[in-house]
Amino acid sequence: MPRRNRFATGGYVFHVLNRAVGRGTLFETDGDYEAFLRTLEEARQQVPMRLLAYCVMPNHWHLVLWPRGDDDLSSYMHWLTVTHTQRWHKFHETSGTGPLYQGRFKSFPVETDEHFYRLVRYVERNGLRAKLASRAERWRWCSLWQYANQSWPVSLDAWPIPRSPLWMDFVNGIESEAELLSLRNSVKRGSPFGSVAWQRQTASSLGLEATMRPLGRPKSS
Repeated sequence: MPRRNRFATGGYVFHVLNRAVGRGTLFETDGDYEAFLRTLEEARQQVPMRLLAYCVMPNHWHLVLWPRGDDDLSSYMHWLTVTHTQRWHKFHETSGTGPLYQGRFKSFPVETDEHFYRLVRYVERNGLRAKLASRAERWRWCSLWQYANQSWPVSLDAWPIPRSPLWMDFVNGIESEAELLSLRNSVKRGSPFGSVAWQRQTASSLGLEATMRPLGRPKSS
């Protein structure tokens, strides 16, 4: 199956993620996490990028990015993943052993309304969902930990819509299976996440119509 072309249009908010190759582990020690966060911060010095939220997990990570210009997303992610891979292999003395990541990053655009809140909750809730912390803000390697502790190892940018003063309660609140399913479908297929009308318009604008079509072969008549 041919690869779908990578779109790169500025002005949209994107959920971006990548995983270790072969279900491996990317981060085992505090030093591993801290090194990635330093690289994440340095990446913005190479390619300007608005970082809205993030969560780093043992074998993958999530970013919520808001690029200004066309191609900024691809350029930023290329620098981040290549640089992190090189540094990781050098530190672990595994240079020449193959790729660190499973492949190209995954991404999809999200509508900046209540769908944005649901996406950021999905991202910042990862430590709690994986039972690595008793509350989402207690997972140290996450933008919600920064927000709760007013500590800023990574620079974060203002959101396109206001954050509720009850944000931490919202993140730790009930997350329905239907909500998880819709988000995971967007992760799997790279399809826009938003209202039906916005999804269709965005898919048409960005050439993502294939991500909206039902899976499987069409039924024969």
